[in-house]
Amino acid sequence: MSQQGYVAAPPYSQAQAGMGGYSAGFGNPPPQSHYGAYGSPPQGYSAPPTGVLKPPASSSSGMPPPPVSSQYGANIQQNGAHHHSFPPPVASAPSMSPYGQPPQSAFYSMAQAPPPTQQLTNQMSAMNIGGYVGVFYTHALSAAPQQYHTSPPPAMGHPPLSPPGQQLSSFGSPPPMATMGSVAAPPMGMSGPPGPGVHQPPLGPQGYPQQPGPQMAGPQSGAFQGGFPGGPAQMAGPPQKKLDPDSIPSTTQVIEDDQAKRGGQVYVTNIRGQVPPLVTTDFTVQDQGNASPRFMRCTTYSFPSTADLAKQCKVPLAAIIKPFATVPKNETPLYIVNHGETGPIRCNRCKAYMCPYMQFMDGGRRYQCGFCSCVNEVPVQYFQHLDHMGRRMDLYERPELSLGSYEFIATLDYCKNNKPPNPPAYIFMIDVSYNNIKSGLVKLICEELKTLLDRLPKEEGAETSPIKVGFVTYNKILHFYNVKSALAQPQMMVVSDVAEMFVPLLDGFLVNFQESRAVVNNLLDQIPDMFADTNESETVFAPVIQAGVEALKAAECSGKLFIFHSSIPTAEAPGKLKNRDDRKLVGTEKEKTLFQPLRGVYEQLTKDCVAQGCCVDLFLFPNQYVDIATVGDVPSHTGGSIYKYSNFQVEVNGQQFVSDLRRDVEKSIGFDAIMRVRTGTGFRATDFFGAVYMNNTTDVEMAAVDCDKAVTVEFKHDDTLSEESGAVMQCALLYTTIGGQRRLRIHNLSLNCSSQLSELYKSCETDALINFFAKSAYRAMLNQPLKTVREILVNQTAHMLACYRKHCASPSAASQLILPDAMKVFPVYMNSLLKTPTLVGSTELSTDDRAFHRLLVNAMGVEETQVLLYPRLIPLHTMDVSSDAIPAPVRCSEERLSESGIFLLENGLSMFLWLGQACPPDLIQNLFNVPSLGHLSSEGMSLPVLDNAHSRKIHSIISSISQQRATSMKLLIVKQKDRSEMLFRQHLVEDKGLHGGASYMDFLCYVHREIRQLLT
Repeated sequence: MSQQGYVAAPPYSQAQAGMGGYSAGFGNPPPQSHYGAYGSPPQGYSAPPTGVLKPPASSSSGMPPPPVSSQYGANIQQNGAHHHSFPPPVASAPSMSPYGQPPQSAFYSMAQAPPPTQQLTNQMSAMNIGGYVGVFYTHALSAAPQQYHTSPPPAMGHPPLSPPGQQLSSFGSPPPMATMGSVAAPPMGMSGPPGPGVHQPPLGPQGYPQQPGPQMAGPQSGAFQGGFPGGPAQMAGPPQKKLDPDSIPSTTQVIEDDQAKRGGQVYVTNIRGQVPPLVTTDFTVQDQGNASPRFMRCTTYSFPSTADLAKQCKVPLAAIIKPFATVPKNETPLYIVNHGETGPIRCNRCKAYMCPYMQFMDGGRRYQCGFCSCVNEVPVQYFQHLDHMGRRMDLYERPELSLGSYEFIATLDYCKNNKPPNPPAYIFMIDVSYNNIKSGLVKLICEELKTLLDRLPKEEGAETSPIKVGFVTYNKILHFYNVKSALAQPQMMVVSDVAEMFVPLLDGFLVNFQESRAVVNNLLDQIPDMFADTNESETVFAPVIQAGVEALKAAECSGKLFIFHSSIPTAEAPGKLKNRDDRKLVGTEKEKTLFQPLRGVYEQLTKDCVAQGCCVDLFLFPNQYVDIATVGDVPSHTGGSIYKYSNFQVEVNGQQFVSDLRRDVEKSIGFDAIMRVRTGTGFRATDFFGAVYMNNTTDVEMAAVDCDKAVTVEFKHDDTLSEESGAVMQCALLYTTIGGQRRLRIHNLSLNCSSQLSELYKSCETDALINFFAKSAYRAMLNQPLKTVREILVNQTAHMLACYRKHCASPSAASQLILPDAMKVFPVYMNSLLKTPTLVGSTELSTDDRAFHRLLVNAMGVEETQVLLYPRLIPLHTMDVSSDAIPAPVRCSEERLSESGIFLLENGLSMFLWLGQACPPDLIQNLFNVPSLGHLSSEGMSLPVLDNAHSRKIHSIISSISQQRATSMKLLIVKQKDRSEMLFRQHLVEDKGLHGGASYMDFLCYVHREIRQLLT
């Protein structure tokens, strides 16, 4: 099977010196303790057939394929054009363990002296493109500026390389699999640049384009552009100091292409294993038998049919499930199916719920389960005749037979103690210690709650919300409030014995806001004054959660605690914490302890919360270390959210906090949830990542699940999958609605299976892969040194790409980097993940920030991890003020900024407005109402709302971006060359990391070297 992906021929023979950031990150491979997708025992690569070049190799880490260059051997042989689905094993092939000892310590070797010129020449090999569009690029080593490269001769089927900055034009229409962002080379086998009517090369075996004969590795003799007669001795031409960044795969281009191709269209889910549009693309879903990609996305939509194939390609098989994802207004909301007393129809053996994959037979009297193949009787009341196609006559009248997603009303058998649940309660718990009073936070919360309580979530079409509310204030003791509607004044009850927490009142603590409005508003007016003169700075934390759980237990309902907390809980009480922030541990074996939550009290609290259906949302306002790893542990296991506002000031962060609180209170949510993922025979769900609690290996428990929370599920084979019937999965979520009704939400998805790895690579989804890798790495770092985790990531990246190169791409010179089209920008995301604050391991970063980032990502869906790891950088100085559209983003690199420009950068958590030194005064006047940039102070700048087209347009862009994101982003305005610019620069993910980490280009080269080593 000869199938070519995106190709690049990087002629780095050694990556540049100081390809910093991974410090000791990529040294010897980790010992044999691996995690997640990377736990498989070492296995050898079978040797290639004679004639196919395989260079020397090793690497230690794990992730999807990226493009890269590397340390090339001095004599690169020619590649024969072999066409094997899999190269036959050669008896003498040494078995190379992927985690074996590398021939040399990986990262350091990159900074050694440059190789002889001869070696450089050899690397400059032609790109062979077997009917798929690719790219080649050259790069002179910074360490050896006297050695230049020029492009291979046009006779090899490539247009000459244009000078840096210029783009090569794209020839003909690119064939299906690998399309390259900015630069494209014509299909192989044509001499010179072809005209517009390009023909595809002839197809070889199995329908893949045939290779032209053996390909030369290295330039031919004969002078051509830039002069390259005979070889290195007579090299001439201007030095190409820098490789043209346009020639490596561009994320913004991939996003733009997908939007152009699939944007604005209706995506119909009636085909098994079809790959949905990217998360960044704007499309409408029509459910016709498979769940919408808003609910479920997979790392690949074609599973390998055997465990051996899965092990060979190292591509993790996973689904990212967001069971409560928001459905846009123009799409049909989920249908609710009510089967009355009998409840939903289920398979007797595997308990899967009725869905489109059930096959009816015997005139409609029986059905075969699509998951376990068990034949079941159809209950009498559910019987229906079949048509001439063997389908039920009522197929399109029943959502559970024709749709991928729907809900069942659950019967009492699905309720606790077999009785219907009560509507949930929201309890607001406010830390009234000195810091929060002094900063004005307590007053702000109380003011906001008066209006917010009118906006509690309610059932579709209901007048008022059934949710009850309660209030607690605390410092090192707790104050409960009786706000019963019959009272003239609220009553306060104090519990000072925090070791044995109990709720001092039952009647009057949880009330309906509409009925008790006067008393509640009275209380909210009084709280800031009651504690105005406090000088109590110590707080408790665990007893606060305990009090909330006890209150819900007493009221026999589920619910949510909103805790507004400011400092590390140091008062004498259960769950008391001490400062364990030791930056000396960074970079050592013990660094992982900084992120491990303290067990004991908090572990028990998590269990109690989950058992009661009590979700904890934590709003933190720290001025110093608060041990987020521990205080965030309960929220992150109960389906809760964590928000953090460091050094809170009402005028600076007030608006951001209030926006977050509003959205958090109003968003759609289900309580006391339990989720089970069932699969067809041959594979099963083995691992779960998310803000969830696992009591056993199959049930995912969530005290609450809202529209932003996603669970990433990994699958493993336990048998061979049938290519004919594919792989089916069903996610069933049992939960309580805000109205107190027990429901089952079902999402079904069917994927293809194939014994051809090329099918798997063709239907990969990079954004889903990186979500999986981020979550599995963030879990692994609790048990393994960060260095090991980083090595596993890089190693797996190289493995995935090496396997593609070996089994799916046409034979070609080893100096070429060949990437599967669906994964061509995977390396930029992987490199960005390695540079996240959590994984980068720098003493300059606060431990709390790193722990916070870790917990956030753990609950994220594909959309959130995508923009976090590749932020949008939007040029605003060239925008069309009359258009409604947001300007197209540019690549996330310093090279794309211009001194005369203004750029907006956002990643879902932060937002920056960058002002170039030379931006035009009239633009500054329009946006800030000052004559020039010099009139703007560097501290505390804000963007005023002004009455002109520019100002209106920028505010509308900011507002439309904010609406797409799960959290509110505070706009930071930074001027070029100001100190605050560092904060902005760390988000330019294609450049070198500020706290360590390679640039995209260097990482690509490093991974390429690893791939070449793996292939020998």
